Amino acid sequence: MPSFDIVSEVNQVEVHNALDQANKEVTNRFDFKGSDARIEWNEKDKVLTLFADDDFKVGQVMDVLVAKLTKRNVDIRCLEHGEMEKVSGNKAKQTVKVKTGIESDRAKQIVKLLKDSKMKVQGSIQGDAVRVSSAKRDALQDAIALVKKSITDYPVQFDNFRE
Repeated sequence: MPSFDIVSEVNQVEVHNALDQANKEVTNRFDFKGSDARIEWNEKDKVLTLFADDDFKVGQVMDVLVAKLTKRNVDIRCLEHGEMEKVSGNKAKQTVKVKTGIESDRAKQIVKLLKDSKMKVQGSIQGDAVRVSSAKRDALQDAIALVKKSITDYPVQFDNFRE
């Protein structure tokens, strides 16, 4: 039975490369000379931490990071911005979580979308992915088009297309 998976993944290598480029640009930029502006990456928790001298500079570091991620074709909709925090003195930091996988609420929303469309496809939640199967390949292609059109606030990819 033909099927495919709807997933939400981020290329970790591209994130790491963009992070290195952003850190290099921040250390070389004139407006950051003498400041402690940097980005740290906790790969296990998938959390970026932006450090700078004040809130404005944290925003500028974030802009540099977003530009580098965009150039490397990493979808920035996967970033979940945390609160701006004050660190010792007037220094500031912000955490940014890199979201991967489809949460159960969003997966249920995708399955409901497929059921409400009256297409002859079945959606099932498989961990942090949604498996869509059907007897006909054309129905699966219609389901991909429907999900692409309907889900715009969250990055989704279509993997594991099987005949």
